[in-house]
Amino acid sequence: MIVCQCRVVTDRDVDVALADGARTVGAVCRTTGAAQDCGSCIFSVKALVQQHHAEECAHLRADGAAS
Repeated sequence: MIVCQCRVVTDRDVDVALADGARTVGAVCRTTGAAQDCGSCIFSVKALVQQHHAEECAHLRADGAAS
């Protein structure tokens, strides 16, 4: 799915940025180029970052419960 129309940034691009170490919305935007023009995609980027962090926390909780 295209997240940023201006820079043609996809949700996969955001996923790659997060996998490569971006931890904040700003870091994802700097890495991918999203929200650099009109900024209307910032809410979608934020939602993807929050989703990533929630999945990461759930994974860590699951690993901790298995120990």
